[in-house]
Amino acid sequence: MRWRGLIAFLATLGVLFIGVEAGAAPADDIRQRLEAVPGLTIVAERPAESGFRLFDLTFTQPADHRHPDVGTFQQRLTLLHRGLDRPTVLHTSGYELPGTMNRTEPTRLVDGNQVDLEHRFFTPSRPEPADWSDLDIWQSATDQHRVVQALRAVYQQEWITTGASKGGMTAVYHRYFYPDDVDGTVAYVAPNDVDNDQDRYDEFLARVGTDPACRAALTAVQREALLRREEMLATFRASADAEGLTFDRIIGDIDRGLELVVLDAPFAFWQYRGQQDCAKVPATTASTDEIYRFFDETVQFSFYTDQGIEPYVPYYYQSGTQLGWPHVNDEPLADLLHHRELSQPRNLVPREIPMRFEQGVMRQVDAWVREQGAELMFVYGERDPWSAEPFELGPGTRDSYRYLVPGANHGAQIAGLPPEQRAEAESAVRRWADVVPGAHRVTPLDAQLLTRRPI
Repeated sequence: MRWRGLIAFLATLGVLFIGVEAGAAPADDIRQRLEAVPGLTIVAERPAESGFRLFDLTFTQPADHRHPDVGTFQQRLTLLHRGLDRPTVLHTSGYELPGTMNRTEPTRLVDGNQVDLEHRFFTPSRPEPADWSDLDIWQSATDQHRVVQALRAVYQQEWITTGASKGGMTAVYHRYFYPDDVDGTVAYVAPNDVDNDQDRYDEFLARVGTDPACRAALTAVQREALLRREEMLATFRASADAEGLTFDRIIGDIDRGLELVVLDAPFAFWQYRGQQDCAKVPATTASTDEIYRFFDETVQFSFYTDQGIEPYVPYYYQSGTQLGWPHVNDEPLADLLHHRELSQPRNLVPREIPMRFEQGVMRQVDAWVREQGAELMFVYGERDPWSAEPFELGPGTRDSYRYLVPGANHGAQIAGLPPEQRAEAESAVRRWADVVPGAHRVTPLDAQLLTRRPI
């Protein structure tokens, strides 16, 4: 949801190598079971870390679950197989399916199987032709529901869903519509925009961190970048031309792209970097190259090009129709801006795609979490701007938890909690999965890399 701070920690996926360990199941055992699942196609099996098998799959989904006769599309997923006697974790980023894989924190905690699911409308999991009105939280929740139901024929032990940021939101929406599908959900850094017209981000950004001078330095370097607009644009243009990047199809022009990058910097700095990088914020006397490099490292100029935005159009569409979007005050820069309200999602979706915001959708989900939600866990970062609008537990919520990881940003994990809270959280996840604590096995699949996404 955040393109003012467009760098999010989502677990992208670490590389798998080596073969299947000696004594594993016969080579055709799990493959034959998967081949028997209606609608599931095995595209390939890749080499995997010892003790696992890795499958690339597609699953046939209706383009519109309300009218399944109007057409279908192939939804991509990957399966990291550990064993039929192990629980299964279904993970979604809420975006496209990366080409490599790692084990999420819940998967490591329960030593389970892991299914990674691509969100509908992120290519290539998009109906053709695409009716964008079929991209909503119910349709995507029903995609997930059908995948869980189909794979339960193979994986009959407990199921946990998880995701970070938009993936965490997606996991919660699935539980809202299908609360009994799985045995527990762990949602990391999942924002909850209950009322799109009332945001808390300005208040958060005004106090985040331990040093007011750091926040002041961020504003000062934003202003300096705009004062040096022509120099910054010249560098941006040279870089875009060298990479073949354009601005006319979605962004509008390079000047708008520059302002979007500059506007995003404080949110992105706290979302992805943090207090430890305050000394790296350039002074207003720094060279233009140094200032440009800071914004590129913090926000990434190439994101605000047609080619950078295009893969994330489904996200901006969802933001502008159901999810809501963050409003951050731009008054400190107003006298230097050529464009206002640039971060409205309507400005980041091609005009030929119609959009209309549906008021109240997020409020319904929020009410369910507070009044009926069960086996839910929310993990937030103390210095992540998205923690300004979290999901809240209520009097009707059962067997659920919410944690704030001290000093953490958008990459907050259970492992970063104080010992007592960490033990409580890990125990709950294992209890939902019906496994007993065991020695934590560290494998090459557990490495976490960084990726850039709108949230």
